[in-house]
Amino acid sequence: MRIAALYDIHGNLPALEAVLNEVRDARVDRMVAGGDVVVGPMSRDAIACLLGCGIPTTFIQGNCEVAVLDEIAGRVPAVPPAVRPQIRATADQIEREYAGEIAGWPKTVRLTVDGIGEVLFCHGTPLSENEIFTERTAAERLRPLFDPLHVALVVCGHTHMPFDRAIGPTRVVNAGSVGMPFGRTGADWLLIDSTIEFRHTTYDLVAAAERVRATSYPDETFVRAILDPQPAEQMLDLFTRAELRG
Repeated sequence: MRIAALYDIHGNLPALEAVLNEVRDARVDRMVAGGDVVVGPMSRDAIACLLGCGIPTTFIQGNCEVAVLDEIAGRVPAVPPAVRPQIRATADQIEREYAGEIAGWPKTVRLTVDGIGEVLFCHGTPLSENEIFTERTAAERLRPLFDPLHVALVVCGHTHMPFDRAIGPTRVVNAGSVGMPFGRTGADWLLIDSTIEFRHTTYDLVAAAERVRATSYPDETFVRAILDPQPAEQMLDLFTRAELRG
């Protein structure tokens, strides 16, 4: 099975469209949308694009899907107050058509890949879509999470920065972010068959920013995230202080 893993799209439809062009060229058998398709300027359109792209797609929930479903259900999402307007705006986009769809997405998925074996896809960690770990997190802190899985490979996202590391007997890779990467502009994703290929897709950032500005999404910082992402080292420092506290 040849798989494209697309994580942390965050409603960035221009980035998703560019990645899907390359995914089609790669002739994959399946895509995995690894959480946080939503909370972003074109969340509804991103879901519709994935559902209508003609490639069999397996979805999992990320922390943003959970937050939006909480908002729709009248619960208080576990997000900082400053983020609530973005959660509400996204809920308004998708509630009518896609809330039921998203509610049915699991938190983790296991698939078997020839040449690799069993692969587990999660968003943050196998136990929580909110938990953070990075390339810096000590392996001895992570082995209790990964050793009991008895899988060859775990694919995660959540921190928007790709990495590839061994945690005991388990290979763990982060797919990076399609829609909101840290460190460099463009879109990151994975191509998985008997090997793992980290892919980076470039697209017209200025045109994408204009498309975002043309929406009613209440967050100008999203435009800055497309044109000038936060430095990777700065984000690593921030995430290190919050690791495994999700």
